[in-house]
Amino acid sequence: MSSRVGLGILFLLISQFSFAQKKEQIGNETVNVVKPYTPKISDASKVKEVGELDDEGNTKKEVVKYTIFSFPVASTFTPSKGKAEGVEKEKQAHLFKNYATLGLGNYGTLIGELFVNHDLSNTDYVGGMFRHHSSQGGIKEARLDDRFYDTSLDLMYGSNQKDISWNLDLGMQNQIYNWYGLPVNFANTLSLDDRRSLINSIDPKQAYTTISLGGNVAFSDGIVNKVSLKYNHFTDMFNSSENRFFIKPTVAFDVMDSAVKTDFIVDYVGGSFEKNYLNNVQPLKYGFTNFGVSPSFVMLEQDWTLTIGAAIFYSLDNQNSNNKFLVYPKFNASYKVVGDLMIFYAGAEGDLKQNSYQDFVGVNPFLSPTLFVAPTDQQYDIFAGLKGKLSNNVSYNVRGSYTNERNKALFKSNIHDENPSNENYEYGNSFQVVYDDMRTLRFYGELKADFSDNVTFGVNGSFSSFKNASQNEAWNLPTVKVNSNLDFNITKKWFAGVNVFYVGERKDFTVIDFQPMYKEGIVTLKSYFDLNANLGYNYSDRLTGFIRANNITNSGYQKWQNYPVQGFQLVLGANYKFDF
Repeated sequence: MSSRVGLGILFLLISQFSFAQKKEQIGNETVNVVKPYTPKISDASKVKEVGELDDEGNTKKEVVKYTIFSFPVASTFTPSKGKAEGVEKEKQAHLFKNYATLGLGNYGTLIGELFVNHDLSNTDYVGGMFRHHSSQGGIKEARLDDRFYDTSLDLMYGSNQKDISWNLDLGMQNQIYNWYGLPVNFANTLSLDDRRSLINSIDPKQAYTTISLGGNVAFSDGIVNKVSLKYNHFTDMFNSSENRFFIKPTVAFDVMDSAVKTDFIVDYVGGSFEKNYLNNVQPLKYGFTNFGVSPSFVMLEQDWTLTIGAAIFYSLDNQNSNNKFLVYPKFNASYKVVGDLMIFYAGAEGDLKQNSYQDFVGVNPFLSPTLFVAPTDQQYDIFAGLKGKLSNNVSYNVRGSYTNERNKALFKSNIHDENPSNENYEYGNSFQVVYDDMRTLRFYGELKADFSDNVTFGVNGSFSSFKNASQNEAWNLPTVKVNSNLDFNITKKWFAGVNVFYVGERKDFTVIDFQPMYKEGIVTLKSYFDLNANLGYNYSDRLTGFIRANNITNSGYQKWQNYPVQGFQLVLGANYKFDF
């Protein structure tokens, strides 16, 4: 075997030597390549054999076990004990359940509030609120008593169970006002003694009394979400009487990805006035019952939110049998144009507004007890706007709207004369309610800023344009309203605030009918500007002192015709919080 190998090696060496000798004999010649070789895919031959795996290098690895031979090592190092870094934790302010407020000021002003709340058990609670605001008068331009009192007491009882929460409210309120707004030239045609005698014979006092009972029930399970109800009994010292009952169950459930909500409404108002303004013998009675249902559902689609619904009412005129069937839109849409920085919204809404003697008095307490009360048919309110944030601390809202209303309630001065046999409210010192079909174009803007935890600022304003169907003007409605407020903490103990509001011109109508004078015409009430400020000091967690200044410019502007307001007002008081 070894001899064969040796001969092979010797043959290979002789062959290589002979080839090398032939290479040296090749002369220097130029080789011209006519066409370069271009390989093709077909020229490559595919290996048809599969290489065999050599298992010799893939044998199972041996498991190697490691052990540590440890032995103790002596050490003299002693580590110091660790100490956690202290974190200053802000002490949470204690929330008191009850408070009392008392304030005294010029014009004989007295302000008082008391709120108490007590837990009877883990679920039941009881509470009460007492409020009082009064003034002894003293307006320079007033020739009649201009004092007023407003006192109310509200009691409540409630329970928060696992599946149901409910509360009951009982309220009582007494308000005393005076028709002190005599015309400037009142009784100028009379002699001085007769004029003084006529003015002294007028007793301008009017008193309102309200008794209310209401409640709310909320369910955590089931399709009935909540039920709200309220009953009001409202009277005055001229034997006027009104009853108002309202109940509103709400049903809510989900259908696929949409939330469906339906409100059922029963709203009744009925009352009477003992006399008619022009004919004191004929009483006035009114009564309306509105049955309504308002279904709606919410759709969410990425940046869109849509609320689509309607309101359907059947209104019964209980005195005149003039019944109506009314349908209103309930549509709202919003789109996030740039996240929360800019949100576009638009909608169209309508409603049947139940007016009442009590609601009218809440706006203008100087009404004559000789009104005709009827609901307002707000056919539609079309609006669109933008809202969002200019930064993390500054938000804005701009909106434009167009409203069409039938039987819009407006306050207008009553016709008057100087007959000594008149009622106390028939001397040009009271207002009536008139109704008109109106269209209103309104632009509204609002800006709010929280510059820090210590400074907040807000301003809003509206500009309105009114178009009436029958009345000459939109009586006592301003075209421009602006309101601004600034609140700030001076130190941890001291805080302050400023509020400014502006109301533009309003129109009213006056009729003077007595011999030998007859006069009528539109009266323009001047715009007014009111500046208010407050300063407070937190003596402790429980006790806070404050001082409030209203109408700092000491302007005797007229909010209503012939009714100048109090001038510069200053109130000094304190608030005390406590627990039982």
